[in-house]
Amino acid sequence: MGRPTQSSGISNSLTVRDNRTGKVFEIPIVDNSIPATAFKDMKATFQKGEREENETDKGLRVSDKGFLNTAVIRSEITYIDGEAGSSYPQRFPKSTPEACCRGYPIEQLALHSSHLETAYLLIYGSLPTKSQFEVFQTEVLHHGVTHSDAAQFCRSFRYDAHPMAILTSAFAYLGSYYAEANPSLQGQTLFSKGDKASLAVMDKQIYRLIGKATTLAAMAYRVRQGRDFVTPPTGLSYTGSFLYQMDHLGEENYTPNPILEKALDVLFLLHADHELNASATTVLQTGSSLVDPYSAIAAGCASLYGPLHGGANEAVIRMLISIGKPENVPAFIEAVKKREKVLSGFGHRVYKTSDPRSFIVRKTADEVFKITGKDELLETAMALHEAAMKDEYFIKRKLAPNVDFCGLIYRAMGFPLDFFPVLFAVPRVVGWLAHWRQMMLQEGGVKIWRPRQIYVGSGKRDYVPINERIAVEGPRKTPSTIAHSGITKRTMLASFKDKPAAKL
Repeated sequence: MGRPTQSSGISNSLTVRDNRTGKVFEIPIVDNSIPATAFKDMKATFQKGEREENETDKGLRVSDKGFLNTAVIRSEITYIDGEAGSSYPQRFPKSTPEACCRGYPIEQLALHSSHLETAYLLIYGSLPTKSQFEVFQTEVLHHGVTHSDAAQFCRSFRYDAHPMAILTSAFAYLGSYYAEANPSLQGQTLFSKGDKASLAVMDKQIYRLIGKATTLAAMAYRVRQGRDFVTPPTGLSYTGSFLYQMDHLGEENYTPNPILEKALDVLFLLHADHELNASATTVLQTGSSLVDPYSAIAAGCASLYGPLHGGANEAVIRMLISIGKPENVPAFIEAVKKREKVLSGFGHRVYKTSDPRSFIVRKTADEVFKITGKDELLETAMALHEAAMKDEYFIKRKLAPNVDFCGLIYRAMGFPLDFFPVLFAVPRVVGWLAHWRQMMLQEGGVKIWRPRQIYVGSGKRDYVPINERIAVEGPRKTPSTIAHSGITKRTMLASFKDKPAAKL
């Protein structure tokens, strides 16, 4: 692989000529990809003035900042055709953009399936029979109950703690209860053996994580309200149980509104997986060290917290609030072009036209607005959508609106802004687990993910005693001076009383 050779003319290969050495390398193309390790064979001698840290004699490295064109795993779960605004291969005929889970169009799943049934599909690869689904659903809902200590854990957070901080911490906290799920304690092949016992242990953690995700999220919600926590009920659906745990205030025979329950289930289904996005990749990167699945899911939750990922729902609504009325949209658009404002909810790292999920979100929004009334920001959002879609600036940059506008639905349902990322994280637990399980069971075992870097720092230099050093000044070169107040300032002043004056 990648060894110097004469070109064979084989069509499914890549011929590379290294002009530094004159050597020709032939690299096989499999599934329209080439192995990055093939470039390690392309070695050369150091050129005059070249940095030793470039490791020229050890072969070429492939630079791909942000993983724009790097495939790290073979997957059977989700496919995205971003250029076409689709999640389904172009070679299959279609009249409208589609998204697929294990090959099934997302429109069909949203219409006929449920979040938990789609969860089964994503994790195990096929739609379940009635009996298979009953077992899976029963196990997930049964494992929704948490240890009584979880209440004390969630209440230990400040009243104004962001719910994503609580949820992320709670996932990691869960791992402390289940020693049988920790490869550090049970052996490195705990989840990769693939035998009946190993799969049973793996499935139990999957039940626990999906089941407890709604419970922990509801606890993060109610701790902010100063309310007691609610034990997961019996007899309700996955999203029905979630709404019950958040909203039940002691009423007899309380059940969530069925339209809102269905809408939330559809949104959960749509958000269950989206290929190797930032959080799924974080789960796999963390999981590749063979850490327990609770820690891996917590890492994914932290990744999703960011405003470029799951936090985008919240960012969109805050942007719309800042715009205000529809008549303010033109001025906002111009400010975006001048890079004075940030446009949230437009553009997608993969989709270069409309996100196909947005079409389903619009239908769901109509159903919700029928009973809640239209959100006052809807007209502003639509005005922004229409203005951007007609503006050459956004057309050239392929900045089309994407699924992040579902925040309008969450707002209409009464969820607080900072809870939006939680509503993204809870269903995405399913996708994270599907990718984690696939990696654990992949042929050849798990390899730790350890990317390379291009070192551009200082070359070798000798240590200089502190009294002989020349100060290095300037932004990013020295630590910032922090303004202190109250007891902290008085304490620091006391510690500097016999020393030169310092700016505190």
